[in-house]
Order: sequence, then C-alpha cells, then structure tokens
Amino acid sequence: SSTSLIQPGFSLLHFGSHVFFLGQKGWPKRSCPTGVFLIDLKNNELRLRPTTFTNDSCYLPPLRHPAVCSLPASQGGEITQYLIHGGKTPNNEISHKLYIMAMASSVNKRFSLCCSEKDLAGDVPEARYGHSMNVVFSKGKTAVVMFGGRSYVPLNQRTTENWNNVVDCEPLVYLIDLQFGCSTSFNLRELQDGISFHVSLARNDTVYIFGGHSMGNNFRPPNVYKIKVDLPLGSPAVSCTVIHNKLSFSSSIVTQTSPDEFVIVGGYESDSQKRFSCNGIFLDNDTIDIQEIETPEWTGEIKHSKTWFGADMGKGAVLFGVPADNKHQSTDCSFFFYVLNFGDSDPVVQTCSQGSTEELEDSMPLEDSEEFTFNRDGNL
Repeated sequence: SSTSLIQPGFSLLHFGSHVFFLGQKGWPKRSCPTGVFLIDLKNNELRLRPTTFTNDSCYLPPLRHPAVCSLPASQGGEITQYLIHGGKTPNNEISHKLYIMAMASSVNKRFSLCCSEKDLAGDVPEARYGHSMNVVFSKGKTAVVMFGGRSYVPLNQRTTENWNNVVDCEPLVYLIDLQFGCSTSFNLRELQDGISFHVSLARNDTVYIFGGHSMGNNFRPPNVYKIKVDLPLGSPAVSCTVIHNKLSFSSSIVTQTSPDEFVIVGGYESDSQKRFSCNGIFLDNDTIDIQEIETPEWTGEIKHSKTWFGADMGKGAVLFGVPADNKHQSTDCSFFFYVLNFGDSDPVVQTCSQGSTEELEDSMPLEDSEEFTFNRDGNL
C-alpha cells in the first residue's frame, strides 16, 4: 500500500465501519487495477489496501473532484450504495458519466465492490467537476439533486488559446430519477451564478448549499441556498430560497455527527487564506441553525501550509492532508496526514504516520483545489 497515491481531489466512501479511497494519483497499476483502496488506520498508521471489483463491474477511472453521495436502502437507513458523477481523470479529461458503487462481499478482510455505469436520458448534465449531488425523499419517492461545478469551454467556443480553460457550469438544478434514468433541469431565478467547490447537505426533501466559488466574478457567495423538491404523482417541482449569512468559503468539508447535526471544516476564505474556524449545522424540520463551534488545536504544519485538502470519513471524522514541505515542492513531495474527529468529545487532531511506500508516482503534486490552479481569466 502507498499513501503517495493520495492527492487533492480524492474521495472517501464509507460502508459500515469500512472506509474506501478513490481518486488516486496517476493511472492504476497492476498491484491494484481498480484504483480503489481500503483505508486501514490502526495505531495512527495510515495504509491503503487494494480492493477488487466483481467480474461484472465496469471500469472506473481515478477521478479528482467528482460529486459523490451516499444512497441509503431507505430513508434514514444504512448506506448500501454510492453515486459518483463527473470528476477529472489523470489525463485531465472531465467525465460526464454516472457510476453506482456497492459493496459486493467481505471475506477475511478482503473486500469486493461492484461498480456499474448508469445511463441518463433527458436533460443530461454536461461533464463537470467540483459539483455536488444529494439524495432527497418526497412523498415516498427518491430523487438525486445535482448542482454546480466547472467544465471546459464549450466545443464550439474552444480555440487553441483557450483549449484548457474552464468555466462555471450553468446554474441549473438537475433532478435525476434513478429508477427510470431520467434527468430534468430547472432554471431557478434565485441561482444566478455558477458555483463550484461548495458543500451541500440533504434532509428529507431539502438540499442546503453552502459557500463555493464562482469563477465568473471570483466571488465566494455568503449565502445558503435552500432547494426544496416536491415529487408528486405528476411533474416534480423544485424551488429555491436564499438564506443570507456571513459564511463565505470554498473547498470545505462537511461531516455528519448525528442525524440532524453536521460540521463544516477546512477550506478557504480567499485564494490565499485558509479557513481555520469550524461551524456546526443544526437541521430541525424546516429550519437551519448555523453556529461557530470549538476549533481543534491545529498543528504547526497545518497552520503554516499554503494548501490543505481532505474528505469526510463518516461519523464526524475527516482525513486531512497538507504538503510535507511547501517551500521545496518536488516530484517526490509527500504529505502529512491527520484525522480530525468531531465525535462525542472536543475536536481532536491525530497525526497519522504513513505505511510503507512501494511505488512513488513521478507526477507533480496538485494544488488543493482546481480553483487555485487557474487565474482570474481561467488560464492555466
């Protein structure tokens, strides 16, 4: 196993007490052709253990910054599947595909996953990354809400000069019916600007969207967008309410600590300023309460690093990474990893030592978020 495969933009899936990593640096190698690993964290030592796919699984490329959301068997039930959409491949191609990942078997600590591709019809979302997906429940029905993200300049507008430029996706809300594979887009007047690298929460029939970054005006909106979905027997309805607050951030991570409580941690307040404060989000029926909560004791490496990145491990835990040496970034640059736990007690930061490294990829480490790879004009 090799933690050198962990890069900014990775994702974590948690099935029960097991956490799986996807979005490795570079293309998969023979030691783990799936590119999906089990996170093995014992005695504060972090290892990645290869995971296999079932024979009937489709190919899943390593994807940076895809939209990932859990799909429970029933409302409030155990997580049985994950949806994965979009993201960037190691070749910097942006995916338009929707995958469904499920646990297939677990024998003697050897895990097998099943990955399938889901075709969509109707208003199919374009290829994108840095967006969000959430599952909502209304009147006994289930739907997926997709919003935001970035994509390359449309083909009919691409030239040799702007070929690799990215732009905000249109601020459309997509409602996806997984049963029939049908996608419908909604243009809501409250959503005027494309947003990416935001965080989102779902409760019952409502999705809350916090923060994010708009490339068009280099702006981090201090709003919460409350998107409500109604799934009657006829045509679905989607509405949006804007809740004004003072939180302005991007690339943050959200973790759930109880059925109605979440924590937002990490991210950036500006292009050059990391966000060290933490916020608790408390949902109650149709209301939302946002409070600043106690912050952990950040280590010196975390405080002084220019970038940081991470993902939700589930149950109030977050895996963070910071470059090991920000002054001399080189091809063999590695990262310090930490587990931040917002469990039942005060928030605690645990330093993770890293398991043996078998192979080091010969690619440059990426910045925390694509929003810092581009200048205001969207050029590399």
